[in-house]
Amino acid sequence: MAYRPSKQFKKTALGAGAVAVLLALNAPAALSFAGDRYHAYKIGHSSYRVQYGSWGLIGLPEEYRINAMHAALLRTGKVLLIAGSGNDQRNFDKGSFSTVLWDPKDDSFKKIPTPEDFFCSGHSQLPDGQLLVAGGTARYEVLGGKVTRAGGGMRVKNESPDKAVRLPKGTVFRSPSGVEYVSKFAVTVPKATRRFEIDYGRGGQMMPWKTKVVAAEARVFVEAVREGAAGLTTQAAQYTVAGLTGRDAADVYGLAERLGAGKQDFQGIKSAYEFDPLAEKYVPVDPMRDARWYPTLVGLQDGRVLAVSGLNDVGDVVPGDNEYYDPKTKKWSKGPFRYFPTYPALFLTQGGKLLYTGSNAGYGPKGKGREPGVWDLATNQYRKVGGLADPDQLETSSSVLLPPAQDQKVMVLGGGGVGESRLSTDRTAVVDLKAEVPVFRSTARLPQGVRYLSSVLLPDDSVFTTGGSSDYRGRGASDIRKAQFYYPRTDTFVAAAAPKVGRNYHSEALLLPDGRVATFGSDPLFADKDNTRLGRFEHRLEVYSPPYLHRDPALRPVLGEGPEEVGLGGSATFRAPQAERIQRARLMRPSAVTHTTDVEQRSIELGLEKTAGTVTVTVPADPTLVPPGWYMLFVTGADGTPSVAKWIRVRPAPEPEPEPPSAASRDGWLS
Repeated sequence: MAYRPSKQFKKTALGAGAVAVLLALNAPAALSFAGDRYHAYKIGHSSYRVQYGSWGLIGLPEEYRINAMHAALLRTGKVLLIAGSGNDQRNFDKGSFSTVLWDPKDDSFKKIPTPEDFFCSGHSQLPDGQLLVAGGTARYEVLGGKVTRAGGGMRVKNESPDKAVRLPKGTVFRSPSGVEYVSKFAVTVPKATRRFEIDYGRGGQMMPWKTKVVAAEARVFVEAVREGAAGLTTQAAQYTVAGLTGRDAADVYGLAERLGAGKQDFQGIKSAYEFDPLAEKYVPVDPMRDARWYPTLVGLQDGRVLAVSGLNDVGDVVPGDNEYYDPKTKKWSKGPFRYFPTYPALFLTQGGKLLYTGSNAGYGPKGKGREPGVWDLATNQYRKVGGLADPDQLETSSSVLLPPAQDQKVMVLGGGGVGESRLSTDRTAVVDLKAEVPVFRSTARLPQGVRYLSSVLLPDDSVFTTGGSSDYRGRGASDIRKAQFYYPRTDTFVAAAAPKVGRNYHSEALLLPDGRVATFGSDPLFADKDNTRLGRFEHRLEVYSPPYLHRDPALRPVLGEGPEEVGLGGSATFRAPQAERIQRARLMRPSAVTHTTDVEQRSIELGLEKTAGTVTVTVPADPTLVPPGWYMLFVTGADGTPSVAKWIRVRPAPEPEPEPPSAASRDGWLS
């Protein structure tokens, strides 16, 4: 008789088969779950943390979640996170601008009233600890195909030498054929200048009866009153200003080239503010001469700041007009003329010249202003620096002045092709500025090609690098969730613990006074590998604790009481229990970072003397090596473990006393 299984056996067999099928179907998920559990166990183990460090997410209440475009460490130890409109035109249209202040000591947050749209501004640390914030957004871009009204830059001329003219927003400019354009912003045109002719045959005598009037000029963005082809102009023209009569109508007019319906870029603002870290508010100062969006602000040895590049008030890259900010007068003045693409990486070098590494954030022609070089501000001479591999992949690269600053070596890391290129490079290179002829030499390669890499100097003289993506703005789920240390002395990269959060465009990282590294932001185009779902701005705040923070805390150096100020070339003494363990001292300038650009951070080696219970540090006397301002003072042990930083201000060099007048000048004669 044939065997027939019982009903119970059938149920058991069917159940076992179903389980087997389910296991087979879910094997990847089960293995992934097991892998995640093992990974969590591994990275939580003390031996792992001592070797690789650890990451932790900061609890961020929903009301403080902003699109952090800019991050700056203030001399209070708090971090200023600036969004402005946050790359969100809805916020821009509503006039909703945001800034949040984070205190890493207790993870508290505070909203800061934000007077203007600082989205894509520039910033720099000032000698008194204020943060200069300049530029930002006047108008969002309109992509080609979505432009409904022709527009562009209008040059407004004023031929009256007697008065300036202010034209309000909404002023109408009319072409000879009757096509009308309306200004999107108010514009003030200075009065014209009179130039007297000089008779050199009569010893250079001026002839007031022979004068020439030179018209003054200002720019303003205009948009066609009528949509479509009716608002297009195909050639250069002179435009009358509606509403002006009599002499004003003759003196004031517009000039414009062809005004078309192509892509209209972002436009900058002229506004400038100082952020007061004690009052925790923005304080307005004089505006810049040029509007700037995506500018670099670099601090100089005399305390002034140079503002470079950016998109202007009609959406063009500033053609080379750079300007100085003087924190004593709160005013701007003309700087040397030189063209750079937006957010150029410019570093103050020993001697006072600026090194441009070629790193930049994008806007500008492919073949203009992208070659690295040393720029002498006094003479406006520019000496190119060659030797860089993959020179066509410097956009969105990272640059750092390697520690210690006395070595005068600057490193470029990663980068990508111009614009929305898919190219990215794993190249790093270092230039030695002390060489007779500085050139870049290739150094250890990154684990893979990367754009938007964050690079942060640490107190142990290493460089911590993290994040980035291999494609433009993280396309194709290309975020790189890896981190590593670079050791300049050995030219090696060593793996660090991997972050949980991916970071690409609009991300930042900076060193905190307790030795940790904080990371913010990220603005991916898409949220999936197939680029079908739009990305969302990353609001999570993740902090990295390096291996030195997982060593025996009893062996961590401690800095006690000491002065809050020191002069260039001066010394400062601090209490230091177990001073004999301290081996090095570093002054570290606080970061002000955006778009992978951080020209503020530098680590300066200090002279060090120890006694029982105290350490004395000596600051170099050269202001081009130690620009005036507030610094974090770290001391480290033999194994590189740093103390918690002490804040100390390096005072500006005293101004030279004016020479007494000579006898001849006292008598009224020229000396």
